[in-house]
Amino acid sequence: MTPRPDRPAPVTWLTEDEQAWREQVAAFAEKSVVPRAAGMDRAAVLAPDLVTELRSAGLMAIHSPERYGGRGGGLFDVIVAIEELAKADPAVAVFVDVQNALVTQALLTHGSGDQKRAHLTALAGGGVGAFALSEEQAGSDALALSTTARPDGDGFVLHGRKRWITNAAEADLFLLLARVPEQGVTAFLVDRRADGLTVGDRIPKMGIRATSTCEVQLSGVRVPRRNVLGAVGRGDVVAVQTLDIGKLGIAAQLVGLADGALAAAVAHARRRSQFGHPIGAYQGVRFPLARVSAELEAARVQLYNATRLAEHGVHTGELTRAAAVAKYLASEVAESSASLAVEVLGGLGFAEAGGVEKLYRDAKVGKIYEGTSNMQFRAISAHLLRGVTEHAGQAPGLRDAGPAGPGG
Repeated sequence: MTPRPDRPAPVTWLTEDEQAWREQVAAFAEKSVVPRAAGMDRAAVLAPDLVTELRSAGLMAIHSPERYGGRGGGLFDVIVAIEELAKADPAVAVFVDVQNALVTQALLTHGSGDQKRAHLTALAGGGVGAFALSEEQAGSDALALSTTARPDGDGFVLHGRKRWITNAAEADLFLLLARVPEQGVTAFLVDRRADGLTVGDRIPKMGIRATSTCEVQLSGVRVPRRNVLGAVGRGDVVAVQTLDIGKLGIAAQLVGLADGALAAAVAHARRRSQFGHPIGAYQGVRFPLARVSAELEAARVQLYNATRLAEHGVHTGELTRAAAVAKYLASEVAESSASLAVEVLGGLGFAEAGGVEKLYRDAKVGKIYEGTSNMQFRAISAHLLRGVTEHAGQAPGLRDAGPAGPGG
């Protein structure tokens, strides 16, 4: 439908280019992701040829400028792609999310000209990025870092250990945060081949198994000063602004997951008959499906609106609130939709062959990574209760709430 020129377009209406991109990604997902999803989940690894196909389809450099080899799209194109991929396999969606919404986004926002030319070109040409923030004691309290970066000549020497780093097994480039003594948290671009950098084994997980999650150890890793992203001591700014967009990426993954689960449940409710009627004819099935559909629509509207806000460059505080709302709503509906799908499919839903038990496992991390639900409430309440100082006694309870995000 064409928007009226005298009225603002509804936030869920896509432009012709956006809709064409959605259809392109959906067709790719159906052809290249769906047939591999169950096998990758069982093997707990991304198919190497799929990574190549993702790059060829423009999905590893969605909003990188064309001059760096990227597709030249916008942030909304990133969100649409993640959503569509998640309908097929949320693990593949997270892989693409970290590459685009975290690493590429940080380079676009904070990178120098030389950094963009070097690293965006490499990422568009087949390189994989990872965001290394989380540590043993740095999860929800994301900047409580023990990894250090000590000045040494024309660079820094890094020591420490990162945990829960998504894409670490495949990564060629790590966007890594460390603490420079007396100067503060700083963001670094670290080559995987750097001496002293070791990527640990894949961590077995409940869900999103195909995407890798590993420890990254740094023992005397030398990083040249030119690989500081932003400025020394300003890594907190890099982290906050990057994670705002990261929340939108994860919200898109969860909205796509919820949509895929709901579609499976609706399809089963149409074809499965009991007592002479399709089970979708009974209120006990119809109404829960309707409830999840309404919750999914609310989450999608908030996600799209927050993404439009980001594209318009709104103030960081407003974007932080909007992204927190989107991520919270999406995490809720992903879990409820996947759970309902298992119940609607019954015994088949509980079995691996039904396909939805995987989505149920994949959904749970949505309330943990990229900031737990409590951390989203903290961001929302800070905006809602401006001027009212949070009770300090509650802060420690939030520190152990979980990893900061899919990039660690």
